[in-house]
Amino acid sequence: MARPSKWPPEFRERAVQLYRESEGRTIAEVALELGVGSETFRKWVRQDEADRGERPERATSGEVAELRKLRRENTDLRRTNEILKLATSFFAQELDPTRRSR
Repeated sequence: MARPSKWPPEFRERAVQLYRESEGRTIAEVALELGVGSETFRKWVRQDEADRGERPERATSGEVAELRKLRRENTDLRRTNEILKLATSFFAQELDPTRRSR
C-alpha cells in the first residue's frame, strides 16, 4: 500500500487553481513558490487536466480509482478461487469410495 500524501487534497486543488490562474508562469515557478517539488506539482497539474478532459490520453481520477478497486477485487477473487479448488480436491479425495481407509 502506498504511503499517504503529505499534501492534503485541498492544498493540491488550490495550488493547481493558482497555476491555472497565473498566466505566463511555468509549473516550475509556481511549484518553487509553493515549496512543492516541480515534478510532483507537474503530476498534479497533468491529473487535473485529465480530469477536465483536456488530456484524453490520461485516465481520470475516477477511472484510476475504479481500476484500483477492480484490481483489488480481481486479486481477492483469484485467491478465493484457489481456495475453492484446493477444498474441492480435498473433499473429492475424502469422498472417493475406492480410497482405502486408514
